[in-house]
Amino acid sequence: MSSTSQTHTPAAAPAKTPVVKAGRRRGARRLTGRDRIVVAVLLGIPLLLDLAFVWFPAIGTVLLSFTKWNGVGSLHTKSCVPNMPSILNNGCVYGVQNYHQAATIYPEFWPAVRHNLIWLAVFVVIATPLGMLFAVVIDRGIRGSRMYQSILFLPVMLSLALVGIIWEFMYSQNFGLINTVIHRNGDSNAIDWLGNPHLNLWAVLVEATWRQAGYVMVLYLAGLKAVDPSLREAALVDGANAWQTFWRVVFPVMRPINIVIMVVTVIESLRAFDLVYITNKGINGLELLSVLVTSNIVGETQRVGFGSALGVVLLMISLVPISIFLYQTFSREESR
Repeated sequence: MSSTSQTHTPAAAPAKTPVVKAGRRRGARRLTGRDRIVVAVLLGIPLLLDLAFVWFPAIGTVLLSFTKWNGVGSLHTKSCVPNMPSILNNGCVYGVQNYHQAATIYPEFWPAVRHNLIWLAVFVVIATPLGMLFAVVIDRGIRGSRMYQSILFLPVMLSLALVGIIWEFMYSQNFGLINTVIHRNGDSNAIDWLGNPHLNLWAVLVEATWRQAGYVMVLYLAGLKAVDPSLREAALVDGANAWQTFWRVVFPVMRPINIVIMVVTVIESLRAFDLVYITNKGINGLELLSVLVTSNIVGETQRVGFGSALGVVLLMISLVPISIFLYQTFSREESR
């Protein structure tokens, strides 16, 4: 009887797996000295420009608003002496007297505040929805949409000074297009659109809205192009019409664009200057805070401290609606 020898093959040794340190991040690398220099330059230059042309002037304006200074001579920390000529009180600390005088004994202040608020309301209620309507219609791909887009955007390409000159010809009392069309261009029944203090503010607001609507249209067109098409297709499958699709699906997605447009609208409405200054230098029914700031700082009076106080008031008016809008927007986001 023969015995069969059995050969046992040893088991293969398990392959060694590389050990990865837990604290090590894959793909991360240390910045070289050259990379740090590039990052510092790319971040530092815009930061310095922002500080030099935005924050330092803004802080300086706030500080100057508490002084009595005509722009000549030096500033000092001594308090102003009551009932002393301004030339002897130049550069002194005036406290809140500039704000008190603006609110009590400066007759142009409250009309200018009212006109700025009206300007802001017209931009928010009329110009912005009108620009959004233009954007929605053009985004639907109507025939000739490129031509309509160019025509509506043309006023944005023009300077505000040129826009004012164009509309002066439109509003001309005897030879203007508007009075000619409505047959009110005679010497006895002509409408003085820009000279009548009850009409000129609304006439200039038409000019400003004509330009602002095109600006808002372009911003909303960019936002509409970025919306995911699958969202509209899903809304269509669910049976939503065009109105429901826009307001319940598309518009909420464009929240970042809405924030930008809100900020731009407030800024554009409160920095209005060119149109009213070209029309009548911002008087006789067209008083605005921006015009009052300019006339006090660089005008004949050269009351830099008083003009700075008016500028701070304009800044506060602009910050209030922006802050409220941003607070409500981010509060809704956190509540979701």
